[in-house]
Amino acid sequence: MEFTTCYCPYPQCSHYGKRGFGVHLVCRGADRGIPRLLCTMCHGTFSARQGTAYFGIRVEESNYTTAMRALAEGNSLRGTGRIVDVDKDTICTWLDQAGRHCRAVTAWLFDTLHITECQVDELWSFVRKKEAHLTTAEKVLALYGDAWVWIAFAPEWRLVGAFVVGKRAQENAHLLLKRLRAVTCGYIPFFTSDQLPHYAHALLQVYGMPEVLLHIPSKRGPKPKPKLLPPTDLHYAQVVKHRKGGRVVRVTTTIIFGSEEAVQHRLAASTVSQTINTSFVERNNLTCRQCNGRLSRKVLSFSKDPTWLEKHLWLSLAYYHFVLPHESLRYPFPKPHPTRGSGSPKKWQLVTPAMAAGLTDHVWTMEELLSYRVPPDFRNRLDQQVPDVTA
Repeated sequence: MEFTTCYCPYPQCSHYGKRGFGVHLVCRGADRGIPRLLCTMCHGTFSARQGTAYFGIRVEESNYTTAMRALAEGNSLRGTGRIVDVDKDTICTWLDQAGRHCRAVTAWLFDTLHITECQVDELWSFVRKKEAHLTTAEKVLALYGDAWVWIAFAPEWRLVGAFVVGKRAQENAHLLLKRLRAVTCGYIPFFTSDQLPHYAHALLQVYGMPEVLLHIPSKRGPKPKPKLLPPTDLHYAQVVKHRKGGRVVRVTTTIIFGSEEAVQHRLAASTVSQTINTSFVERNNLTCRQCNGRLSRKVLSFSKDPTWLEKHLWLSLAYYHFVLPHESLRYPFPKPHPTRGSGSPKKWQLVTPAMAAGLTDHVWTMEELLSYRVPPDFRNRLDQQVPDVTA
């Protein structure tokens, strides 16, 4: 357990939230083998696991880490419970805590990202039962049916900038782009998507500029509401797939916002795309299904509640961003690095999406992800927010 990032968790303390192990934080015994720390300013003691996903867990850290890694690699709740020899309900409790922790870590580190290109798409799944199997009462009460994972993907870094779990409705498209804008630096990326019409309206709602209307005093009636116009630096194109007999027979592109010249200039400046496409986000959909058992098809590990699907997504995506090296991001060493023993030398530098985005300088371990401490004020504000899982 890393002690240098520990902080005093008591709000009444003058050093609340301040790191200082060896300064105002010192070791003070242990409880059931877990070290405890003492704040010399307020004389309060607390567990060294405070602020991590391990806090309150009554098992060895290695067992908890193994369970969370198994879930992030696509295992089911019951299968994970059998791996670490605990009950399924215990795994649910652990997942709830790890999901909240990974959400706080991701929200804290995803800040002012300079995303130049963004591909948006929806990943189909279902919760409880499929839409066609819902009764009339269940449809009225939204319990729950088809669920879509809306994803905003930065192909340059292979990074999921934002996601939303909900129905395939207009309000979820708005929420996705609002979340994306909240983690970016203000620069408007070049957007591409399929032909779903929700994105064009959502882009205007999030990035649009109100039209300037001239008010005529002598004219009666209410003042007209100004329309939203796309700014000059908003460029958005769609990939249109023409199908016949359920198969794609032809693919065309349509520019919705921006000129042909401006879009071609964006493509020329892109480091990954030469044409208008959604290939990267669609490939990421496969990765999401592989790393999250709830999204796998024709299995028994589907979600029974949408909030649990979102918690599992926070865990699997944090694992994907910080712990799991992405093969397409690696680059060769100038000179092969020797390994221990008689193994072949390392030729490639492993890179995660978080490293490619400049959020960290090394590949994290699962222990490092679960023990990363977010400032307590930020975590408390985040925990008070109601999850945006819309019907």
